Amino acid sequence: MVVLSKIATNDRHGENSPYFDGWKAYDMNPYHPTKNRDGVIQMGLAENQLCFDLSEDWIRKNPKASICTAEGVDEFKNIAIFQDYHGLPEFRQAVASFMGRVRGGRVKFDPERIVMSGGATGANELIMFCLADPGDAFLVPSPYYPAFDRDLGWRTGVQIVPVHCDSSNGFLITKAALEAAYEKAQEDNINIKGLLIANPSNPLGTVLDRDTLKSLVSFVNEKNIHLVCDEIYAATLFSTPNFVSISEIMQEMEYCNPDLIHIVYSLSKDMGLPGFRVGIVYSYNDTVVSCGRKMSSFGLVSSQTQHLLAAMLSDEEFVGNYLEQSSKRLEKRHNAFTKGLAKAGITCLKSNAGLFVWMDLRRLLKEQTLEAEMALWRVIINEVKVNVSPGSSFHCSEPGWFRVCFANMDDETVEVALQRINAFVRQEKDGNNKAQGKRTKCLPKKLQLSFSFRRYDEGLMSPHIMSPHSPHVPLSPLVRART
Repeated sequence: MVVLSKIATNDRHGENSPYFDGWKAYDMNPYHPTKNRDGVIQMGLAENQLCFDLSEDWIRKNPKASICTAEGVDEFKNIAIFQDYHGLPEFRQAVASFMGRVRGGRVKFDPERIVMSGGATGANELIMFCLADPGDAFLVPSPYYPAFDRDLGWRTGVQIVPVHCDSSNGFLITKAALEAAYEKAQEDNINIKGLLIANPSNPLGTVLDRDTLKSLVSFVNEKNIHLVCDEIYAATLFSTPNFVSISEIMQEMEYCNPDLIHIVYSLSKDMGLPGFRVGIVYSYNDTVVSCGRKMSSFGLVSSQTQHLLAAMLSDEEFVGNYLEQSSKRLEKRHNAFTKGLAKAGITCLKSNAGLFVWMDLRRLLKEQTLEAEMALWRVIINEVKVNVSPGSSFHCSEPGWFRVCFANMDDETVEVALQRINAFVRQEKDGNNKAQGKRTKCLPKKLQLSFSFRRYDEGLMSPHIMSPHSPHVPLSPLVRART
């Protein structure tokens, strides 16, 4: 028997959660408008595919930015040879300037504090390695991004202590909830090393206001613990209120210990480049910057990518137009999608950021339990053939909420998804779900689906049968890491 490490054999990666199971269902039967119209539509991937035409147009006009073109090949040797893990100076400068622009020019960022990592996944893990030891814990307001369980704790041994927020106040983070979670951890002899927040929120699509951010800074100052702010959706806004960075709050507060404040950023969402794996840790703590640089050698951004992005992000006219168009297109898509849901009587939490909505299906639950939520999710995956992510995978304390992504597909696919959802809700209202054979009758003829999975087989979602690492299964988008 081969004995493997505890990291290799533990289950903290989270691959077995419904969040990733939905991706596996899509992998097995992906929707295609002509080749597989009965396939599963992927609405579990938070990706912005609405502005690739802008990026592609810039690349055509700037061939010198790539070392793999005739115009840019003269730089090939300089970029291909070994690079210091600090990163190319022009890249760090471009990223620092871009971060400032995204935040309305109200704060400036020092390129000497830019620490690179392989996507925000790597950045979040890197900051955990710097701030906590195995067994230590971070408070994280819920609902929160499911892969935080993996990013923060799988290899570091750091625990997550959820701070439960609920719909009674729009899932706001309150001082009372923070104190309750902190005190409970103390009673359980759990050493809290910090608080991690996502602003804008994934999965809520909301931004934190100034008063809330100030209360969070006060909280970590009082407890002398760290505050990590995941701001990867900083420019992925499409309406008011405006995004407020923790960097702005630091400037406004009379007392704030900068050594406790750290930002995680990425170009995956704001620039729609998740495949480039550009993650950033920006810390106000000199020791963390120094340590982070050393650790970053395990997950650097390729010098070729840095070279291209340094040129792209330094083009202020392009960046300004991209951010403006992205906001407009996201607003249009968000409005069209939520109006389509409203026709079916489905509401969502009011939001103005992100690439998703927090959809309320509580009224469709047979009972207000986790089991009922999972039963509904299985029907949506296997019969409606739409991959949405159940709230329980985001550690939401209230059953019946689902995250639905709307920017990773074209308009036609969105329309198909809405028709499927509307048809499903109609049949639920009509009570046709009581008879198995009548399920398909409420669906438009062009959208009737194969309901061969009417009786849900748990084995289909078993990680042992459907592991994305199995040689018999197509490569899963799990490898995309950050969604």
